[in-house]
Amino acid sequence: MPSSHGYGTPNAQTPLAPYVFSRREPGPTEIVVETLYCGVCHSDLHMARNEWGNAIYPLVPGHEIVGRVIAVGTSSNKFKVGEIAAVGVIVDSCRHCAPCNRGEEHFCLEGATLTYASKDRVDGSITMGGYSNNYVVDERFAHTVPASLDLAAVAPLLCAGITTYSPLRHWQAGPGKKVGVVGLGGLGHMALKFAHSLGAHVVQFTTSLNKKEDALRLGADEVVLSTDANAMKAQARSFDFIVDAASGPHAYDPYLELLKQDATLAMVGLPGKPATIEIGNLIFRRAALSGSMIGGMPETQQMLDYCGQHNIVADVEVIPIQKINEAFERMLKQDVKYRFVIDMSSLKLGTRPPAGRRPGS
Repeated sequence: MPSSHGYGTPNAQTPLAPYVFSRREPGPTEIVVETLYCGVCHSDLHMARNEWGNAIYPLVPGHEIVGRVIAVGTSSNKFKVGEIAAVGVIVDSCRHCAPCNRGEEHFCLEGATLTYASKDRVDGSITMGGYSNNYVVDERFAHTVPASLDLAAVAPLLCAGITTYSPLRHWQAGPGKKVGVVGLGGLGHMALKFAHSLGAHVVQFTTSLNKKEDALRLGADEVVLSTDANAMKAQARSFDFIVDAASGPHAYDPYLELLKQDATLAMVGLPGKPATIEIGNLIFRRAALSGSMIGGMPETQQMLDYCGQHNIVADVEVIPIQKINEAFERMLKQDVKYRFVIDMSSLKLGTRPPAGRRPGS
């Protein structure tokens, strides 16, 4: 069985620390990936601290993985040893339901298998994520990476990238369309880049004009202070589509009021409190409040290929694994532009704990 070491936690109260474990042997169509970089998603923090109530411990986070293939199964033909592969949020599904047959494995009717804290369909073990030196995955759920792209900056595309690319494509953002982006963080900055590259007129909404210069640099045509009632009123009923990437609780009606007839506000952030809206903002313009999450395997590959064609990657701050707990705290303070990425070679800098040791023990 492949020996693995990384950073994990035994419970919601303990910071991440070195952890050694074993992965199962790869099957005929599976590959083993040596992790080179792993993005740090806000959901990693939520899961490590069990803020959604569905964590399984011990837990090794990480679902934005870019690495080098070091072994392939006997029937694997998608990758060769030495090639680069990327792994995102989904690592398996039932593979036979209607969504899976459409290439929308993230909507699997039997429930998709997540990169970590999920039950492995092969042997029933609990999946461990990309804050580790390797990963075993079926080739269907691994993606090729354009050679022109910086690998560290590619990692966040596996979650933040596809999470924003998918709704912009689904609701046909492009030339002649006015698109709004709410929130300028890990998700928001990717939504801004994609909407701009697709040819839409893009408006960035922010609660702080300190972000104006950055928003313009990333592709915004306009920047609107969402706390300015007059500025918001000037945008009323003018948007074809708005993607809301804000993760904290906030009011939705001010954005619903900006939609044209038959336009859509799509949620991709996941605030921790239930939403309250004025239904009239939907009824009187036949507007829609919708949602979207990541993307299926074909669309994720399409997104990576698009990024290669248009030289799009995330803005990242690369850190060693030893600073992951500090990164979590900085993330809570929005002190990152715009995504932390772990250089997994840093695992070799520290002394490995004894095999079987639980993090924090």
